[in-house]
Amino acid sequence: MRAAVYHGPEDIRVEDVEDPELDSPRGAVVRVTHTAVCGSDLWFYRGRSDRDAPSPVGHEPMGIVEEVGEKVRSVEPGDRVFAPFVISCGSCEYCRKGLHTSCVNGDSWGGDNGGAQGELVRCPHADGTLVRVPDRHADDEDTLEALLPLTDVMGTGHHAAVNAGVEAGSTCAVVGDGAVGLCGVLAARRLGAERIIAVGHHEDRLEIAEEFGATDLVTERGEEAIERVNEMTKGGVNHVLECVGATSAMETATGVCRPGGTVGYVGVPHGMGDGLDLHEFFGNNISLRGGVAPVRAYADELMADVLQGTLDPSPVFTKTVDLDGVPEGYAAMDDREAVKVLVKP
Repeated sequence: MRAAVYHGPEDIRVEDVEDPELDSPRGAVVRVTHTAVCGSDLWFYRGRSDRDAPSPVGHEPMGIVEEVGEKVRSVEPGDRVFAPFVISCGSCEYCRKGLHTSCVNGDSWGGDNGGAQGELVRCPHADGTLVRVPDRHADDEDTLEALLPLTDVMGTGHHAAVNAGVEAGSTCAVVGDGAVGLCGVLAARRLGAERIIAVGHHEDRLEIAEEFGATDLVTERGEEAIERVNEMTKGGVNHVLECVGATSAMETATGVCRPGGTVGYVGVPHGMGDGLDLHEFFGNNISLRGGVAPVRAYADELMADVLQGTLDPSPVFTKTVDLDGVPEGYAAMDDREAVKVLVKP
C-alpha cells in the first residue's frame, strides 16, 4: 500500500510500504477513506519532539472494514467506521471508567499497524476502538466530514469544556484558535454556555470561532489579552479552556480565570513546565483539570448530535488533499495557511 512516512523534520514522503495484516482474533483491518493532519503532528514535523525515522504517520482514521478477527462482535466487513487517536481495548479498568487513553492494552497508530495517513490500518482491538457509523449515513459525504473531527479535535475540545465545568448559562473563555480551540468553542455552545470569549490571533480562524458560537473575540496577546478579558467580564470567567499547550497560553488561561474557577486544559504540553508559576493556581484556588482526551468516551454522544444535524465541526477543515498531497498538507498547516487538512486517500 501507499502511506505517508516521516523521514525527519519537514520531510514527509508518500511511499510504498507493507500492507498491515490481521494478526489478532480481536483485530480488524480498515481501508482508509478519510483522515487528517493534526496540529500535534507539527511537533515532530518541526523537529520539536522525538520520533523514529522512518515511521508511518497519522492518527485520525475513518474508512471501511475489510477484515475482522473471529472474536470481533461490534463490526464486520463492509461497515463504515472511524477510530479515536488512541487504540483501546474497551474492557480494562480504565476503559470501563471512560479513560480510554490510559488503557492497559492501549496502543497508538503508527509502527507496523500502518499509521492513519495511508491506505490501510490495522486495529488490534476493534471492539474497544472502532466506532460504527449507521448504514444510512455511511455514504453521505457531508456527514462523514462532520464525523471525522470526532477522531480527535472535536472530542478534545469537548474534553476541555467538560473539564472546565462549562454548563448552561455560563460564561467561558477559550484560549487558542487552532482546530482544538475552535472545537472547544463549539463544545461550549453545545453545553449551553451563554457567553463564549475566543482568544486568538488569526482573523480567518476567529471567523470560524464566531460561526461556531463565540460571542466575543479577543485578538490581543499576553498581558493585553488578560486585561481585555478581565475588563470585558469585570474580573474574569469561571470556566477557561486551554487549547494550546504552551506556557504562555496557560498563563493567559490562569490570568483570565476568576478565583475559585477551573481551567480545562487539553493543549499538548510543549515547554509547559518552563517557567510556569503555580502561585496563580494556589493563591486563587484555581482548579486545573484535563489532559489527553479520551475521545472514545465521547464518540457516541457526539456522533448522535452530528447525525441529527445539531453538531458540525467540519469547517475546521480548510484544505483538502489526496494521499500524494499529504506533504503539502503538512507544509500548509506549518505555514498557518490551513487550520486543519482533510486527507482523502
